[in-house]
Amino acid sequence: MMTRILYMLLLTIVLLPTASHSQPTTFYVSLTGNDNSSGTLDRPFRTLERAKKEVSKVSLVTSGHTFQIIVSPGTYFLDQPLVFQSKDFGSGTVLRIRAEKAGASVVSAGKPLLLHWEKAHGNIWKAKVPATIDSIPALYGKEKTFTLARFPNKQGHVRPFEGYDKNAMHADRIRTWQDPTGGYLHALHEGRWGGMHFQIIEKPAADRVVMTGGWQNNRPSPPHGTFRFVENIREELDAPGEWFFDRTAKLLYYYPEPNEDIRSMEFIAAQLENCLHFAGDPAHRISHITVEGLQFAHTTPTFMLTKEPLLRSDWRIYRQGAIWMENAESIHIQDNIFRQLGGNAVFISGHNRYILVKDNLIEQIGASGIAFVGRPSSLHNPLYQYSDTVALHRISRSTGPRASHFPEDCQAVGNLIRHIGLIEKQSAGVQIQVASRIAVLHNTIYRVPRAGINIGDGAFGGYDIAYNDVFETVLETSDHGAFNSWGRDRFWRANRQTMDELTATHRELILLDAYQTTHIHHNRFHCDHGWDIDLDDGSSNYRIYANVCLSGGIKLREGFHRSVYQNILINNTLHPHVWFVHSQDTIKRNILMSAFNPIQVRDYGSAIDSNIFFSREQLLANQQLGVDRNGIAQEIAFKDPDHFDFTVMNVGALNGFFTNMAKQDVGVKKPELRALAATPPPVTLIKQTEQTSDEHVHWLGYRVKTVSSLGEQSATGLAEIHGVLVLSKEQTDPDTGGLEVNDVILSYDGDAIRKVADLLRAEARHRWKERHQLRIWRNQQAMNIRL
Repeated sequence: MMTRILYMLLLTIVLLPTASHSQPTTFYVSLTGNDNSSGTLDRPFRTLERAKKEVSKVSLVTSGHTFQIIVSPGTYFLDQPLVFQSKDFGSGTVLRIRAEKAGASVVSAGKPLLLHWEKAHGNIWKAKVPATIDSIPALYGKEKTFTLARFPNKQGHVRPFEGYDKNAMHADRIRTWQDPTGGYLHALHEGRWGGMHFQIIEKPAADRVVMTGGWQNNRPSPPHGTFRFVENIREELDAPGEWFFDRTAKLLYYYPEPNEDIRSMEFIAAQLENCLHFAGDPAHRISHITVEGLQFAHTTPTFMLTKEPLLRSDWRIYRQGAIWMENAESIHIQDNIFRQLGGNAVFISGHNRYILVKDNLIEQIGASGIAFVGRPSSLHNPLYQYSDTVALHRISRSTGPRASHFPEDCQAVGNLIRHIGLIEKQSAGVQIQVASRIAVLHNTIYRVPRAGINIGDGAFGGYDIAYNDVFETVLETSDHGAFNSWGRDRFWRANRQTMDELTATHRELILLDAYQTTHIHHNRFHCDHGWDIDLDDGSSNYRIYANVCLSGGIKLREGFHRSVYQNILINNTLHPHVWFVHSQDTIKRNILMSAFNPIQVRDYGSAIDSNIFFSREQLLANQQLGVDRNGIAQEIAFKDPDHFDFTVMNVGALNGFFTNMAKQDVGVKKPELRALAATPPPVTLIKQTEQTSDEHVHWLGYRVKTVSSLGEQSATGLAEIHGVLVLSKEQTDPDTGGLEVNDVILSYDGDAIRKVADLLRAEARHRWKERHQLRIWRNQQAMNIRL
């Protein structure tokens, strides 16, 4: 642990720009300024581009100088991205770009529309847009992203997509569209592993369209048959808040909300993909620039450009963001706001060193929050698809990277990341792939469609994932975790038998890519439809300790050298899936609330022991698997679980197997962000003893209780007093449909249900599944339903 602390201290020191002792040369930018002026406080420049050029001019003749650009409040609309190149700055230049008032200076990738509205028909208005506007990929207003005309209409509480309909592309619906060219079909991947997007390019027949797209996922599939919607089709403009742009006639149509005065509203057309662009070159990195206190907004959606496959993961990406950088060093992005963006917020691409992304608010964006993604040229034997292989004799035995085209020694610290992936469902709060020693610390990440933090492969490890608060995750996809990873590295084979043989005889291959240990510790994780920590497909060389997992437990799929200890798994357990023989995994001294939930595990090794279970029954179930011979059974008394204090009050009864950690100081630390941040949903501990006969429990949108009286047995027609009775239905979200009031739940995914505790445990065990099979009693007969 001490080496990790020293590493972080050294990294923080390196990240600090080395400014000269002289006073900085300051240039001012204001919307009331003039680019022909001097850039002083009383004669400011009008644009950031002009200020940048002045810094460049002075720095090229004055080496080792410090500059700052101070930006007055207002919205600065860019005609083109602001590009910083290393060739434009002299040696030793240090630059700080900061807002005069934090958050009040907006750098916009859009163009404001001055419109004269008139009634079109019904509730729909129309306005002519300037001739210079060729397209409007997205339309923004004051603190609002307008809804492109769509079917079905947006329903904020429905996931995915805030509304979906299996008939979105039905022939009968297509017949109602006169010219849908330019329209989009958005759908989930057939396995719900992300999103897919298609554009309509032709309507050759009355009931048929031709589309292009669907390449956004690196595990190709047809679009999901149910979870889909269409947009950007004129005939679907039929609900308040929707808009449509007729490119041929240059007319913008809008259906106002009931409380909106259309003539006083602000409309901004997205025009650029990117606001700031830091581009160095291998011989001369762009360096020592701080961007502070600004707001970045109004970039275009980039979902049709998400084509580049990432190495062997399920991801494809588009290397772009509101801020993008490559061949950069010591760049600080701190205390900014990223809001109303069509794509990624910050994309750190290829070679980058000592990049700090700190204390930013990232919300209401189309794709990922912060992405650290290296170039494939950095790897030995790069492979792209799940089933790709390279012959054994051609596998390089060189450890680690082949080249330095990847982020290393960078940090994402203290960021509040929420409401992201609004368009692209294969997204994450923090995405890491082909990188080394990235620290992800004290971030709060929630309301995301997929994983909060995602690592795409084992190259090259050394990450420090700590003190993060990650919850409301995997809200729209399936088979993922709040933290999610893959490890399809050089040893990987899609054929499991071949991979077993290869790793048994050539163990030197296992850690060639994941050669540095990744630490996941002191985090709080909560996953809605999966595992709290999900190490998938070969993820290797991890130490996972001192985490509190609030709902989904920990899954370890095949991989090697994973050490899991001192974690608290609320209402859940460890999920070992298809382990290798001699995996060298170590699972010790964790607090578990049910026995392991294994899938196809033949060999547990000899280092699965001394775990703590809430009941003797759970411990015995684990011991029957051949593990935890020295485990103990002890119901734990937590100090204040209602407020997420999981200090163990009876720690003395645990035979020294568990040591209390300090109450977790997780999530953002900046006071302004902490005041904005939500907390995870309340946790109801599954009781190990029977509830009282009249105790009601809220479960997945229902109020339920154990069947416990002759009256309840008689009213439902049950043969005996057992099962869980549905008392009321609290919502109509399709994800929780299927059960009705007075139903009695008898089994859940094959687990017998006699009482509420059984139901809660079964739901926790099987939460990762997309759909669930229930045996219920309804109208005095048994039947099966899907939930």
